[in-house]
Amino acid sequence: MESIRKQYQQIIEENFEENYQAALKIKDYLEHSSVAYHGRCVRTLQIPKIFTPEVAEKYKKIVTVTYAILKKVIREYLKNPEYRKLFPFSRELENLILLPRGYNSLLPIARFDIFFNEKNHSFKFCEINTDGTSAMNEDYVLNQALKLNPAHQKMKQRYTFSSYELYDSWVQTFLNIYDTYKRKVDHPHVAIVDFLENASITEFEEFQRRFEKAGVCCEICEITEMDYRNHVLYSPSGCPVDAVYRRAVTTDICAAFDYIQPFLTAVQEQAVCLIGSFCTQIIHNKLLFKLLREEPTLSLLDSLERDFVKKHIPYTNLLDEQHCSKKEILRTKDRWLIKPLDSYASRGVYAGCDDTPEQWRQHVEASFNHSYIYQEYCHPYQTKNICLVEEPKCFKEYTNMSGLFVYDGKFSGIYSRLSDGGIISSQYNEKAVASLLLEKTL
Repeated sequence: MESIRKQYQQIIEENFEENYQAALKIKDYLEHSSVAYHGRCVRTLQIPKIFTPEVAEKYKKIVTVTYAILKKVIREYLKNPEYRKLFPFSRELENLILLPRGYNSLLPIARFDIFFNEKNHSFKFCEINTDGTSAMNEDYVLNQALKLNPAHQKMKQRYTFSSYELYDSWVQTFLNIYDTYKRKVDHPHVAIVDFLENASITEFEEFQRRFEKAGVCCEICEITEMDYRNHVLYSPSGCPVDAVYRRAVTTDICAAFDYIQPFLTAVQEQAVCLIGSFCTQIIHNKLLFKLLREEPTLSLLDSLERDFVKKHIPYTNLLDEQHCSKKEILRTKDRWLIKPLDSYASRGVYAGCDDTPEQWRQHVEASFNHSYIYQEYCHPYQTKNICLVEEPKCFKEYTNMSGLFVYDGKFSGIYSRLSDGGIISSQYNEKAVASLLLEKTL
């Protein structure tokens, strides 16, 4: 992987002006594409991430072991009232989690974000995403933008690359899961459901097209405008809904509980197939990493899985007076990062190594005893890359993170993000690049 990256760098350095002009065209392309929405646009770098078959196979094994562990955690929560007490869920959310799914899959879709060392193949988890798993569209558009990248076009003369297909494969996975649904109908009307004000609407539109290409009626629905009458859930346009592709994250649903009662009642009365069900929240919550490393969870796992957890799940605990010393967290700031128990899009995440002592003190003080965790900071693997549309236009080290898309337990693709800081934040310093799999040398 590093050898290929160096070849990209050499081509860029030898053809700097050509690549600079191309970077301006790519920036314009992205700003007029479906990755520009809600006043922001995906930012990228000039070198894509090229994964070797060896690394792709490693990622597949990571997904297999992780998925098996997470299924055990979900099953234990669903059957064991004592185990449920370990999780910080309200009674209302617990009741939603315990609702029958009506289909076989426990975890239909997820993205496992990891920090992977390309030299020795060691890795640590960053987080597990279930609710609202996204960024399929970013990878798709960034791959399309590579046609404007002259360095990549030259590399295609040396190598054969392929990209991961993340749309049709999810539609087929969704339909396979629905096929196990106890109340399935022959021609289901599918609703992609979210709070659309904050949704990745262009991604939804592409999924809608892919459902329709597969012969399935599909509609994008504002969750607050759905109606429920006579045991039927209706879309805002008045169509009866048979199956829901849920993109609304659970935290947003809990915050809007009183405003989405028709949707929730339909789910509670099992009048619609909800993919994924609320049981995915069991592993979406950030407390999961603490519970994975402790009893009774460890007793659920076999020896291989226990060893996997100890090696790859970072130490995690609650940021409160019962579980840590504030003085010690302040004193050893570079060892930690802090996160809200239940959030997304890097909101409220801070790394001590990115903060001055005073900034860290302010962040810890504001978060202490307020449903935050503190977590071992894992120094991510860095590679050189270049952003030609920002100053200075030079190669520098970027932190790497791989998001492993998981469709019903199957490794299905990679979302590659980088940053020049200690954390990768979509609100501040994040860059995304196309992910490609090396097929062969020409």
